[in-house]
This record gives sequence, structure tokens and C-alpha cells, in this order.
Amino acid sequence: MDLLQTPAGHLDAQGPQLILEGPSGVLLKPLPLAPPQAAAADRIGTSPTPRRRRGSRTPSYHVKESVTIDKVPDKLLLHIFSFLRHSELGKVARVCRKWRLLAYDSRLWTRVSLRPEYSGLHVYSPEVLQALIGIRFGSTLRYIEIPSDLITAPVLHELSNKCPALRYMTLDFSNAMQLHDFNDLNAFPCNLRSLCICLSEVIFLEGFMRRIYSCLSSLEVLHLIGTFELSSESEEDIYEVINISKIKAHTPNLKVVNLYGITFLDDTHIELLASNCIHIECLALNFCLRVKGSSFKNLIQRCKKLKSLLLHHAGVEDDHMISVPWETSSIHELDLTSTELSANCLENILLRMPGFTYLALGYCEFFNDKILEKLMEKGKFNRLQALDISHTHALSENAIYQFIQTHGHNLRGLMLAGKPKLTENFWLNAIPYLKNIKICVLGTANGWFLKMQSRIHVDQIVEAFAQHCPRLERCEIQWDPDTIRFSDKSNKFIDHIRLRCPGLKSFALSDGEYYEMVKSNFERADRVKVVRTCTNYTTSIVGLLTNYNDLLFN
Repeated sequence: MDLLQTPAGHLDAQGPQLILEGPSGVLLKPLPLAPPQAAAADRIGTSPTPRRRRGSRTPSYHVKESVTIDKVPDKLLLHIFSFLRHSELGKVARVCRKWRLLAYDSRLWTRVSLRPEYSGLHVYSPEVLQALIGIRFGSTLRYIEIPSDLITAPVLHELSNKCPALRYMTLDFSNAMQLHDFNDLNAFPCNLRSLCICLSEVIFLEGFMRRIYSCLSSLEVLHLIGTFELSSESEEDIYEVINISKIKAHTPNLKVVNLYGITFLDDTHIELLASNCIHIECLALNFCLRVKGSSFKNLIQRCKKLKSLLLHHAGVEDDHMISVPWETSSIHELDLTSTELSANCLENILLRMPGFTYLALGYCEFFNDKILEKLMEKGKFNRLQALDISHTHALSENAIYQFIQTHGHNLRGLMLAGKPKLTENFWLNAIPYLKNIKICVLGTANGWFLKMQSRIHVDQIVEAFAQHCPRLERCEIQWDPDTIRFSDKSNKFIDHIRLRCPGLKSFALSDGEYYEMVKSNFERADRVKVVRTCTNYTTSIVGLLTNYNDLLFN
């Protein structure tokens, strides 16, 4: 029952009035407002109660006070603000003094990225950052990313002295033209759990690192991010811009090491890490082309806790990989995507490993039916939860289907993209076995060499996911608009997957008419961020890695 107050400019001679709407929606006779004294008496219960006739029913009226944003409790506003980005909090702070105090509350600034290309925040000088550390971040700061122009000795001193809770730090030197003077650097955060250093191609960091080595003993996670994505093959001069041998001497407690795209990294550096960091559980050497595998024998012998080895597009070679005693290792998560290992090498190393929970073999053109069948016979897939065999053209449809029949119920992630022979009939028969699947990638992206000869009825595939995969969280269908076939009734099947897969967070499709239809369907249900295009978004099973959260950077 709504209470409407008449506008101030329309009060009659009887004084202020209230228009009451009865239970049936009929406007009742205007009632004069009680004077303040009477209203106060009513609140304390001293006003006389009118006698009610026997058998009569008196309608009850609930007078609602007008609620404005000013009356929302600070605690609730703070919770609302916690969903905003820091760049948006800066705009919110301009509304009023109260909102400014709340927007700059240190509890909203526990994770801060000051790299404009990622966060939209730009601090103009190190002096401003020093003031922010003391005023806004303080003792609650746990995570910070700093670009090279703000990495100075006074800034690091402030972080060390005023941010005792700081555990995660990223120092980005990738765009640096020159370093600040660190001769006066005498303090550095000593309780860091994770440190990420983005390297430059030409800036040597030894002068800076020499000042902080003694503060790195608490590190459990180390990221060194190279310049693989920025470099070209024609470059002849490659500089070792950071001394890994000295890092390993001061970081005995490392558990996760991510050396991504470092152009100068080779097996001698891996030997150095293995000699001192015996607690390593996860080693990622993705896009390190100079790593051939000659150091892996000592790595396996010394690092008995190593469970995850990621070699995406690394330069590993057959002879070195075969010489490794894989049977003595504890590795159960392996990524060999885009490596050039032969069929004999793949068979040799995979069959000697104890078993897999995660296996990525995308773009391994020599992984074939024989190897897959032997792995199944030896029970290497009994605990398998995630598999990537995209673009493995030596695998046949029958071998893949037999694998899904046997192990599909255990899978949480499956990537089978880039295989034109896996069409509609295959997926309609395979999806019912994927009862627990969370991440699935299927279809063939547009390309002259993988052009499909028949069209795909996408409605039936979507319906199969809706009926059999209630835990589905991420799905990517790569078939292009010229390949898929749908109708005016497609919205019914889209409704089904939206309702029966409530945990669906990402549904990636090729840009086209069907994508627009699915997107508008989810937007009408107020799920505007679920549907995405394959052009701007790539689905992967890496989220199922044990150390996935520690491997994240940038």
C-alpha cells in the first residue's frame, strides 16, 4: 500500500494532507496531517484508540518513510562500492564528502594496479604514490602492481614500512627506458609470498636486484615475464637482463616458478633452480624456445615434489626428453602444447609417467590413436580431469569417441577444437557421457584448409549440453556462421541451456546472426556478460590446474 504526499504547492486551506490508497486500490478521502505534538504522542502510545464496531473490519495502513541514498548505512554503501573498479571509485568520490570518505576507505584498496593499460589508474609521480601509500592504502594493502616510472627507493621504503600485510607484488620494467637510482634502497617488503617481475629487453636489473636479494627468502611464487611477445626472430642480440643464479640462492622456499617467454633462458638456468629450490611443485616454461630438456633429468631427481610441468611452445627435443627418468617423478599435470616431439618420443615419455589429472597435447601432430589406446590400457587416464587434444590430426574419430565413452564421466575440461571430422553426430553421441563437464571447446574455426563440407545443426548440440551437462561453466563453439544451421525456434533451445546450466559464465561463439540471437536472449535474462565472441575471447582448461591462481599474472 503506497503512501503519496501531495506536492507542497497544492496544499489547501485545511493544511497538509495525505492521500491514502486502500487495499483495493481505491483512493480514500484525504486526511489532514496531525500536528507534530499529536504525532509524537502517537509514537509513544498515548493517543486514544478509536472504538471499533463489533463485526467491522478496519483496514490497516502502513506509512512508508521516503528512503534516499543518504539514509543507506555506511556499511552497505561500502559493500556496494566494493564491486566497482578503482577507476570508477575515483568518479564516485566526486559526488559528496561522505562518498569520498567511503570511496577512499582503505578496505576498498587492498588490491591495487597502477599500470594504466590494465587498470585505467595513472599516478603521475612517485611523490603522489608515496602519499597514497600512507593515506589510502596503509596496513590493509595485500596486492600491488607498479610500473617502472613509479619504482623508486622512497616508494619501496614506504611499502616496506607502512604495508605489513603486503603479500603480492608486480614490478613492471617491460617499458622502461632507464632505471631510477637504487643506491639508497635500504628497505623492501620482507613478507612477500609472490613476486612478479616483468623484464625489459635491454635494461639490466642487477643493480636493483642486488639491493633486494636478502628480502626474498619468504617467496613461494616467482614470476619472471620475458619479452617473447614483443621480440622478433631476426633479433641477434639477446641479453641476460636478470641473474637467475643469484635469485635461486636467496629463494629456497619457492613452490611455483613461472618463467614465461624469456628469450635468454636455457637449460643451464633450470639446472641452477633445481640445485637449490627443491620444494618446487609447479614449473612453467611456456614460450621458452631455448629450453631443450637437457636439464630435466636433474630437475626430476632433485625436485621430488614437482607435480606440474608446463612446456607450452617450448623448444624441447626428443633425445633429451627420452633420457629423463619420468617413471620416478610425481608429475600428473603436463602441458606439451605446440611442441615438436615425435610419436616415438610422446609414446615413450607419456607411458612412463605415473598418470595424469591434466594433459594438454594441442597441436601435437604426432599424437595418434596408438598412443591414446596404450595410455588407456595402462590406466594413465583413470584420474584424468582435463584433456586438450585440439588440432591433433593424427587422432581418429573412433579413438576419441572410445576415450570419451570410457573416461568422459571423470572429465571436468575437454578441448576438441580444430577437428573438422567431429561434426554434429559425433557430439550428439559424445555429450551424454560428459556428465560432469565444466569447460568444453568444440568446433572448427573458419579457414580454407578446415572448411566444413556439411552444415551443423547447432540447436541440437546446445540442447544436448542443456540436458546432460548441468555443471557447465564455460563453452566455446568455434564453427563459423556459414557452417552452423539454426531456425526461428532456436530461442527455445537457448532458453534451455540458460536455465538448466545456471553456472554458465561464458558462452563463446563466432560473430554472426546466431551470436546476436544468443546474446540478446541472455541479456533479456539480465546475464549480459555471458555471451562473447571467439574473436575477443579464448576458452581454455588451464583454470583446472592445481596451481592456477598462483600462475596468474597481468
